[in-house]
Amino acid sequence: MNKNVDVVLINPYDENAVKNALGFITPPLNLMYLASSLEAESYSVKIIDDDLLQQGYEEVATQIKKINPPMVGVTAGTSTIKSALKYLEKIKKISPNVLTVIGGPHTTFMPYETLKGSKYLDVVVMGEGEETIVELADHAIKNNPDINDIRGIVYRDPTNGKLKTTEKRPLIKDLDSIPFPARHLVPFSDYDATQDQTGGIITSRGCVYNCTYCSSSLIMGKKFRSRSPKNVVDEIEELVDTYHINDIGFMDDTFMLNKKRAGEIADELRVRDLDISFVASSRVDRVDKDLLKNLKSSGLQTIYYGVESGSQRVLDLMKKGITLKNVEDAVGAAKDVNLDVLTSFILGYPGETEDDMNKTIDFSTKLDSDYCQYSILTPFPGTPIYNDLIEKNLIDNEEWNKYTVLKPILKYSEIGLSKKMVERKLAKAYLKFYTRPTYLLKHRYMIKVMLQTVMRSFILPKLTGGNAKGWYQNLDGDNSSK
Repeated sequence: MNKNVDVVLINPYDENAVKNALGFITPPLNLMYLASSLEAESYSVKIIDDDLLQQGYEEVATQIKKINPPMVGVTAGTSTIKSALKYLEKIKKISPNVLTVIGGPHTTFMPYETLKGSKYLDVVVMGEGEETIVELADHAIKNNPDINDIRGIVYRDPTNGKLKTTEKRPLIKDLDSIPFPARHLVPFSDYDATQDQTGGIITSRGCVYNCTYCSSSLIMGKKFRSRSPKNVVDEIEELVDTYHINDIGFMDDTFMLNKKRAGEIADELRVRDLDISFVASSRVDRVDKDLLKNLKSSGLQTIYYGVESGSQRVLDLMKKGITLKNVEDAVGAAKDVNLDVLTSFILGYPGETEDDMNKTIDFSTKLDSDYCQYSILTPFPGTPIYNDLIEKNLIDNEEWNKYTVLKPILKYSEIGLSKKMVERKLAKAYLKFYTRPTYLLKHRYMIKVMLQTVMRSFILPKLTGGNAKGWYQNLDGDNSSK
């Protein structure tokens, strides 16, 4: 490996309200994947996780100047795009020769807008970045290849300033060929997140479904691509043996799409006698009791179901492709094998009524899952619902840092609702679910955490004119959990 640092990758500070309320920061798995691909080609890499360190733009730029790498990359979701570009601005001003690169979900769908919005940005990477980042490093450090030959990017031509798009990059077919994330580049012990998230892994990419609020299939493709069970368990074994992490979080969109493969991963875990516990997610129509029992026997502790609504009419509007009976059956199957269940719901979907939202709140409490999360419909760029709402001029706010899933950003008055009412429903949902006497008796610790979230995110800001920090920071002596 080169003695000097060739590439610095930055995770920007994220102002997400839920994350900050819970003290919830996790290692940047996406950057660790990019770093391992670079290291496999003998490039030296440094990851600066400023979401963890919170050093600020100036300090990070000063570090970059001292390191003097040929290339700097930053990742950006919608809520962090403004922050991400600010890092690159500060860096480029004092290190003008560095190649500045950005990638992530937001920039994949808005590459031209992103480049036009910052003269300090050189390249936008679209879609999967493992192969692209290596070729960009080859260009920046070895002057090879020509940047126009690098597939999957939009860049600013240095000769005339015009924006150019290269050929689309094919999706990676063999996921087993991607090196395991470079976890040695981040300080796991410094993260406040629970261990199942420091031990997060991704075993598949792509989604075959058409949910209108989700962009996953557009980023990672409509075809389901998966790693082999052996490759997956090899990484889990590395987490256990090298990083001493026994709590694993499967972060796939559709981990159980291929039931046979999910069962084979469970079988492989038992064969190796790995003492782990793990969390996985699934669509409610892709589970059955036998599969869950098999996974439970290999360490599955909690299953996450994206339910999204308690109104069949709204589920159909979302093109979710499930029924309320599917939901009840899936939650029942998980309870039958003694799994913890986490359900999630979206409020304020276009076409939803106040009665629909009440149905969702009632249905979520009726399910009696162990944990429940609620959010407000947020139309992220690239999603079908975003394109539809833009066309109808129904998005009220495109200040990206407010896309936190907790704030209403639609013109609700034009679709028969109001922003205040949607916010009230969100607060009501959390309070009703987590303050039930039966729930309080079963989950004393989790109720305190979730009530803090509600208080910090919705109630105290209104009572204190938007400045609630002094009121909540000492509720329990610290601000950590997931």
